[in-house]
Amino acid sequence: MGPSPHIRTKETTEDVMYDVIIALIPAMIAAWYFFGIRAVSVTAVSILACMVSEYICQKIMKRDIEIFDGSAIITGILYAFVIPPYMSYWYIITGAVVSIVLGKMVFGGLGHNIFNPALVGRAFIQASWPVAITTFMYDDIAGPTILDAMKRGLSLDITLIEKGNLYLNTFVGKMGGCLGETSALALLLGGLYLIYKKQIDWKVPLTIIATVFLITWASGADPILHIFSGGLFLGAFFMATDMVTSPHNPKGRFIFALGVGILISLIRLKGGYPEGTAFAILIMNGVVPIINRYTRPKRFGEVKA
Repeated sequence: MGPSPHIRTKETTEDVMYDVIIALIPAMIAAWYFFGIRAVSVTAVSILACMVSEYICQKIMKRDIEIFDGSAIITGILYAFVIPPYMSYWYIITGAVVSIVLGKMVFGGLGHNIFNPALVGRAFIQASWPVAITTFMYDDIAGPTILDAMKRGLSLDITLIEKGNLYLNTFVGKMGGCLGETSALALLLGGLYLIYKKQIDWKVPLTIIATVFLITWASGADPILHIFSGGLFLGAFFMATDMVTSPHNPKGRFIFALGVGILISLIRLKGGYPEGTAFAILIMNGVVPIINRYTRPKRFGEVKA
């Protein structure tokens, strides 16, 4: 990471991982409530596929078997959260395997991956089976999501959302979408837990959400619907804050978060896809080495000329 002195802590990798798992429980409960037992089975299949894939990779690479350190479990949960709940299990398993093998182990395993593994799996599925990953249902009815309707200029009355207060329903999660993305409330609760445990920098999700809000407001779109819909809260609290694939220092993290927010807004407003959270984070993951290089703090004791 850098020259000494270093700060030592008793906290282990497992402690960090299981804090994140705990923080994802509210979103899992919300997914179960809105999508039924299917949410549980999809998540379980995804976790199992990730753990088995990591076990096989570690065996082949002659590494210590560490599938219970929590990292593979988190990848499985996050991957399940960014796909439709009614997608075929074969697609789910394929994406989970890609997440671990191509998104993580090919780089050397935990701590060495450049891109968020779960988003690598999602991007692979979106490129391979675009119809499957963009077919959404709610209450056994298929239709467009709010972001899709706004993108195409459709009436929100035909979207996959319960009748009633539009903003309240989007905040709570009473609408169709990817399995773990719909409830901004549940994701916010999990994010606040991570902030309380000091596992993430609160300025990162705040910067991303505020940037999307301001840009969509300035463009004439509905900023509240934009921040409560899609994968913004999941990406801002649980993916853009990933310790491995995000910058090391506060200045770098701010630049990273600002870039993520700008890219999400541009893809949603001007791009071909109605949602841009996954691609925005993956693109900025690739920029992290440059950000780290140009935001590197001076050495301890260094005096500028």
